[in-house]
Amino acid sequence: MKKIVKNTLALTLITVVLGLVLGLVHEITLEPIAAQERRKQQEAYAEVLPDAESFEELDLSSDGLSEKFAEAISEAGLTGETVDGVAEGLDGSGALTGYVFTVTTGEGYGGDIQFTLGLSADGTIRGISFLSIEETAGLGMRADTDDFKQQFAGIQAESIAYTKTGASADNEIDAISGATVTTNAVTNGVNAGLAAYRVLAEGGES
Repeated sequence: MKKIVKNTLALTLITVVLGLVLGLVHEITLEPIAAQERRKQQEAYAEVLPDAESFEELDLSSDGLSEKFAEAISEAGLTGETVDGVAEGLDGSGALTGYVFTVTTGEGYGGDIQFTLGLSADGTIRGISFLSIEETAGLGMRADTDDFKQQFAGIQAESIAYTKTGASADNEIDAISGATVTTNAVTNGVNAGLAAYRVLAEGGES
């Protein structure tokens, strides 16, 4: 009986010590991991809005921004897109240079696609950068190439359209051959970001 009690106490002590050690390791690594995530986020923002020297996250719960974005996206005829976050891009003097929107579209062939969309203060698209995309190799994954992404850069329009016959209008891009579903998903995601931008441009955050 004494042996059983002794073994039980030993196991309990070992469990407690291991729990304390794991807790300590978690606390020690928590801040470095968070710092690395913030650095990756800042790098992703800088990729699509290179004029900005710093970025400040907007609180989407403030003044009902999240609801206003959702309403604007719905009014644009989009049903599978959400704006997950927005950051203001600021220059060295703290002046606004533009916005970075984090957008998710649920219309991808392989599931959700998430990307950042950089817009200058006047609404001109500066670039897009994928955070998560799992489309078909050799087809939909060609969305994550410079040839496709750079088509959006420089466009200033209320919405983007894609064509299979060669872009001819200022707001058109060429669809990815054999990957219309992916093209449509990304285009709709960009349009969701443009709809959210209009909310901010019209004073939605005041």
